[in-house]
Amino acid sequence: MFHRLRSGIERLTCLPVWSNTYKRPVNTRPIVESVKSVSMATVTEESDQQVRKLKLTGQDGNGFLDMVKEKLSFLNTKVYLRQGEVEILDHPVQFYSTLKNKISAAQNRVFMASLYLGKTENDLINCISDSLKKNKDLKVYFMVDGLRGTRETPNKCSASLLAELEKEFGERVEIRLYRTPEFVGWKTLIPKRFNEGLGLQHMKIYGVDEEVILSGANLSNDYFTNRQDRYYVFKNKFLSDYYFKVHQLVSKISYRVRHANNEQKYHLEWPESNVAVEPLKDKHKFIEKCSSIFTDFLRGPSSMGNAHLIKDFSQYPTIVYPVSQFTPLFPPHHDVSTEKPGVLSILSCLSNPMSRWTFTAGYFNMLPEIKQRLLDSPSIQGQVITASPYANGFFQSPGVSGHLPDAYLYLSQGFLKDVHRHGKENHIKLREWKHGIVNQANGWSYHAKGLYLSEPGNDKRPCLTIVGSSNYTRRAYSLDIETNAIVLTKDEQLKTAMQNEIDNLLKNTKEVTLGSFEEDPDRHISTGVKLATKILGNRL
Repeated sequence: MFHRLRSGIERLTCLPVWSNTYKRPVNTRPIVESVKSVSMATVTEESDQQVRKLKLTGQDGNGFLDMVKEKLSFLNTKVYLRQGEVEILDHPVQFYSTLKNKISAAQNRVFMASLYLGKTENDLINCISDSLKKNKDLKVYFMVDGLRGTRETPNKCSASLLAELEKEFGERVEIRLYRTPEFVGWKTLIPKRFNEGLGLQHMKIYGVDEEVILSGANLSNDYFTNRQDRYYVFKNKFLSDYYFKVHQLVSKISYRVRHANNEQKYHLEWPESNVAVEPLKDKHKFIEKCSSIFTDFLRGPSSMGNAHLIKDFSQYPTIVYPVSQFTPLFPPHHDVSTEKPGVLSILSCLSNPMSRWTFTAGYFNMLPEIKQRLLDSPSIQGQVITASPYANGFFQSPGVSGHLPDAYLYLSQGFLKDVHRHGKENHIKLREWKHGIVNQANGWSYHAKGLYLSEPGNDKRPCLTIVGSSNYTRRAYSLDIETNAIVLTKDEQLKTAMQNEIDNLLKNTKEVTLGSFEEDPDRHISTGVKLATKILGNRL
């Protein structure tokens, strides 16, 4: 529950509200948490019932949208979209069929960035190959992570599978492998799979011509069949060009894959045309050059937006703000990445109790600053959706990774304890997503990640979402490279589609409380997992 203001009515009547006067009803009490938390609105409680019985004086929806725009004004690129230029997909099969259909119809370019390509994804490779054969002007640009994408070497892996395209089509296909600059010196001796803890190329960009799909999904069979994620199709040239630019910038600080007749069927080269020295040769110079290039890109002139071409903004009800996290490419304390400040700026707009929010992440290890903003907000309706241990992709996996579901379960329990300490059990709910048992018949895993906010008032539909690769974890803001989009809209159709997306995620969830951990023996977490999670939490 919210706490009383420490000086009672005298303090409350001094609070700034947008209405001219505030009259406290008889026998009511303030349910705001602090003076700071109600700087934009005042709420009164007339009964013990929830949202429908609350009266609001203060901020309206347009005021909320304007506040978000002001908070995001530091971003150098924003793209205005017409109605119909955003399509939300809700099923992995739909994602895969859409992706293949667009590749098959590609005219000029296909550009894709993923953590990895499944080593058996010959169907996707054949789709790309057929499109290249059909259209001689088509070029393909592909990027995966250099550690995850070569994990299985010398056996078939992402790099060797993609090298077959380069062998057949030569310079029309460019395959790149990004490796974190932390992979130098003695760290190159860290065993495969464990070395992925150093940092990864985690962006998921799937662009074809003048459209781009942003998602959290990678390119493997489970993401095409039974692994729930999110998928936004942006049908806009300016956004497609922007994310192609992101793709190309990272490509030019990455290795190029060439086909070879050796055991592993590929070799890596550092092209002379790359914009920085190979980090294995000089990590300091590499980061120095990357810092300069990505600072110019993120803080340079807003030349990639379309506002300068628009005469009637009423025809463009949606704004998309691209944001990215490139922390490993900057020196310590000189990070100008835009995702983290963008997310925190958005959350600072949760100053009205009638604003609703939904946060989701398959791997629940929320950045402490994000968690604190959500806990401190006066919102009376917030929810977190995360994977049940039975929907965690690491459930019953061999080796150390088999303990990861318990680690995330421990972090979920910690979040519920934080909610309890803040007295927010009635206002913030944690829900676990489960659809069968992963890796068993009809079992699914959960990988959706994102944030939704609604305008204050009775309309529960979100007007804002963030979609992309980030898990909003400490790792995402320190080790990996990520790219996302903030979507802000007053388009009624898009708001409904966003609410439908939330409803689709919720239909396989159930609420989890602290009592669940006491009552369910399967939620017992070993001391070893607790200790390891505390030590390694920033890499989860």
